[in-house]
Amino acid sequence: MQPPPIPHGVAVVSAPAVVDTVLLAVAVMATSTSAPLIAATAAPTLAIAFWRNAFAGGLLVPWALGRRWDELRRLDRREWRLSITSGALLAAHFGTWIPSLALTSVASSTALVSTQAVWAAIFARAAGHRVPRGVWIGASVAVVGAALVAGVDVSVSTRALAGDLLALAGAAMAAGYVTVGGAVRSGAEREGTVREKVSTVSYTAICYSICAVVLLVVDLASGQRLVGWDAATWLKLLALTAGAQLLGHSLVNVALRSASATVVSLVMLLEVPGAAIIAALWLHQVPGWAAVPGLALLLGGAALVLRAR
Repeated sequence: MQPPPIPHGVAVVSAPAVVDTVLLAVAVMATSTSAPLIAATAAPTLAIAFWRNAFAGGLLVPWALGRRWDELRRLDRREWRLSITSGALLAAHFGTWIPSLALTSVASSTALVSTQAVWAAIFARAAGHRVPRGVWIGASVAVVGAALVAGVDVSVSTRALAGDLLALAGAAMAAGYVTVGGAVRSGAEREGTVREKVSTVSYTAICYSICAVVLLVVDLASGQRLVGWDAATWLKLLALTAGAQLLGHSLVNVALRSASATVVSLVMLLEVPGAAIIAALWLHQVPGWAAVPGLALLLGGAALVLRAR
């Protein structure tokens, strides 16, 4: 598979600007609610994936058409192709990771999907970019920490192992989504000049809409139930859309204007302890004692990657 393109003008390892660092912190808090909400929602996993993107697209598309019509008309073939590819990768991410939450614990699934940082570095290296040794060391330490936080046990049931594999596949797809999104958001060189960056509104409107369409096709083809739930289920879907999707994912896409996909993926590792705490308090899924040293390794690994730039 051809590796996703690396953003023009953004180093493989570049830390975000101060304002984008704050936005990433908010994104981490928002996305930390995703896995616990999905695990607590009484709806088919792929239907959950569809509705969170359909609701988000339903809000963003009219906004983009009304406020960003001129920009949408100016998008060239490359920007449309990358935006559509990003939406398809996001659908693949949700289509693998969300079902994993029905098979394994919230903590294990979140920890394994957080290995997207390593995949992002692999994609960067495969694309011909030099990835500093400190990035590999930091990413490895952080992922080991994430695994300890989750208390991942490879000797669990076949069902849990299937969930773990789906979460790992979701991690690879998430890394591709963030990397391609970075290529769209950072602007592109054209005939010796640099085009203006594609706005977050335009990009996310396209990306979430494509994601919703792909997931709708999959849901219909597999016979997934898409309606007929109680009010509590719909409220959880709306909360998932407002928090993890519109606030979390969208702010990550904003941060890609100044930060590399590798660093953004590492920062999002902090979602692991956040989701584990929420799952412990709300769903009574309490991680083991290994979570304490694991958290220290996770934070230390993220720090190593930021220093490696």
